[in-house]
Amino acid sequence: MEERELVARAKAGDREAMGELYEAHARRVYTVVRRLVGDEHLAEDLSHEAWVRAFEKLHLFRGDSAFGTWIYRLATNVALNRLRRSSKRDTVESSANLPRIVKAPDDAVVNQRVLSLALDQLPPGYRRVLVLHDVEGWTHEEIAQQLNCSAGTSKSQLHKARARMRKLISPPTSEEGGARGEARL
Repeated sequence: MEERELVARAKAGDREAMGELYEAHARRVYTVVRRLVGDEHLAEDLSHEAWVRAFEKLHLFRGDSAFGTWIYRLATNVALNRLRRSSKRDTVESSANLPRIVKAPDDAVVNQRVLSLALDQLPPGYRRVLVLHDVEGWTHEEIAQQLNCSAGTSKSQLHKARARMRKLISPPTSEEGGARGEARL
């Protein structure tokens, strides 16, 4: 069934259509929220909250974009709003918790885990900009509008986030004697 028809049925209260929309997009909604908040349990809660809001506000969906685009943006907004309200998240500057990986770059599962752990080590502002720009494809202007900052700030934070990610996933230099415990891809 075409997504437009599912949306129309869901707007009319069809629970089966709502379930199909959920099944089609739930994994990506969770993934984007998880990347933004850096915590699995919080991501589950916020993903659930995003879906509840989506179905409550489905009547406002005009269909100018794909439903997937709309729900991802809504989920992103839910996550960013929660992060704004809660400034209690500790910034972890140390990479000591990253495992030392000496596997071939084609080991996709390990690479994904190393990148996920490194992403979790970024300060929240860096992580938000990196995820929104490099993963979700937002422009700096869109990020600036969403995060209430300038496009220049978004660009600066993206540059710093990328540099920090490179540092977190690079092998330790010989002067460091391998004590940093950072991961290598």
